[in-house]
Amino acid sequence: MNKKENKLDICTCKRRDFTKLLLTGSFGLSFWLSSALSAKAEYKAKALVLSCIDFRFVDFERNFLINSNLDHQFDWLSLAGASLALTDFPSPADTIVFWEQLALSYKLHNIEQVIILDHQDCGAYSSKFNTNLTQNLEEEINIHRQYLTQAYDAIANRYPNLTIELYFIYLDGKVEQIDV
Repeated sequence: MNKKENKLDICTCKRRDFTKLLLTGSFGLSFWLSSALSAKAEYKAKALVLSCIDFRFVDFERNFLINSNLDHQFDWLSLAGASLALTDFPSPADTIVFWEQLALSYKLHNIEQVIILDHQDCGAYSSKFNTNLTQNLEEEINIHRQYLTQAYDAIANRYPNLTIELYFIYLDGKVEQIDV
């Protein structure tokens, strides 16, 4: 009789532990599934950010985006020259990549805004226009303004419902909005 009782006790104990584990696991799984589905349904990026590939400006750009309440809420695309990339420079492939990425960001992440970040002392701009471009800051900003405006117009023509913001970043990290 003792042996039977022991077997039942052991068996009951195991069943009880298994039941607890099963209930806990099913609760956790259902919570995880509902959270995952909810997170996917709620995921929405606020913007697509286009910046230059220049590593010197990444921290400035990141801080600017955080201070603009966009941290972890944007898709980020880097192409040499930023706004210049929409003019087939350095190659038509850059322009194609921009439009493809914008279309995907718009479709998959429901963006409402495009932000373009050009910067001072850009090697892509210097190689296209003049290696001494950075010697005259006013001229440099004017050339960037021209290409930022072209980029603005091109995006606005294809995506009239998107808000477009244009910025110029100085070597010291100051960020200035460029009005169109």
